[in-house]
Amino acid sequence: MGAWLPIMLFSNDRALFIDAFAGPGEYRDGEEGSPVIALKALCERADKGKMRGSIDYMFIEKDAARASHLEKTIAPILSQLPDGCDVGVYTGTFTETMSAALDAIDSQNDQLAPSFVMIDPFGVSGTPMSLIERILKNDKAEVFITFMYGHINRFKSLPEFEKSLDNLFGCADWREGIEMPDSNERKAFFYALYKKRLRESGARFVLDFDVYEGGSLVYALFFATKNELGCDKMKQAMWKAAPDGDFRFKGGMGDQLTFGTDMVDFGRLRDELRERFGIGEWLSIESAQEFMRSDRTLFHSGQLKRVLADMETGEELEADPESERSRRRFPEGTRFRLVNTPPPPKQARLF
Repeated sequence: MGAWLPIMLFSNDRALFIDAFAGPGEYRDGEEGSPVIALKALCERADKGKMRGSIDYMFIEKDAARASHLEKTIAPILSQLPDGCDVGVYTGTFTETMSAALDAIDSQNDQLAPSFVMIDPFGVSGTPMSLIERILKNDKAEVFITFMYGHINRFKSLPEFEKSLDNLFGCADWREGIEMPDSNERKAFFYALYKKRLRESGARFVLDFDVYEGGSLVYALFFATKNELGCDKMKQAMWKAAPDGDFRFKGGMGDQLTFGTDMVDFGRLRDELRERFGIGEWLSIESAQEFMRSDRTLFHSGQLKRVLADMETGEELEADPESERSRRRFPEGTRFRLVNTPPPPKQARLF
């Protein structure tokens, strides 16, 4: 929210935050629910009065008692919102409520306002790919989805579970993964299929992150967007995430990256740059930054220049002196090429 709000509200007249499974707003242990967090993220911004646009909050909760409790919980916060913001609590399922909203927009030949749609179900029902596709068809819509892989893995072979998984993936291809004996291979298959379906539904960039408690996978988070800046900002947010208790984030591209730690080995990024751009070919700093903003790496753009500077110091990189006005700075317009020099031994770096 800290990254999304200024991007949306400094460049658009109106934006929309949708919490598809909003809950009661607070929990028995006093922990704040996602609607409260989303509202406070705006209320507590020092620059909220300078933002060009306003935001509408749409909180969807199917349980009437929880929806009523949510309304009471957020009531004291509403007066702190900037003028023009609107907050609505809708009692109903995500599928029914969101479909009705999209139907109304379609009837007017209109587009959904720039939107962040948080879809956080318990289980795998009620989040059909057909509905996510309708959301992603809008130009500036992003979805952030909790993917309950544990439920899929546990109940995948039950006949009564088939319809739920057909709806979740929007296809029957998930059946190919049922009999895979290797657990890592099976997990990779389901993740890859879900990512593929999000792309086919309109996303240009898709990120996935695992969330662990202790040594056990709790769920995965999938983020889908058309915007490379949104992709990059989400990666930055995940790198900054400091898990509570035993929770830790792990990137879905492999086990080398663990989020929420203080030490990172950038050797993998060196390898990714070599694999992407090759050795000896001149390239621009802009093309490297575009790669870093994409979903082809879990590293983000803010980490690029420090790694390039280290590579230049270690003679793994040669900068064009006519374009690099200051050594190890890599300003816009810099051209450089990676050279075939053995990399230094990998070592942990503060990030």
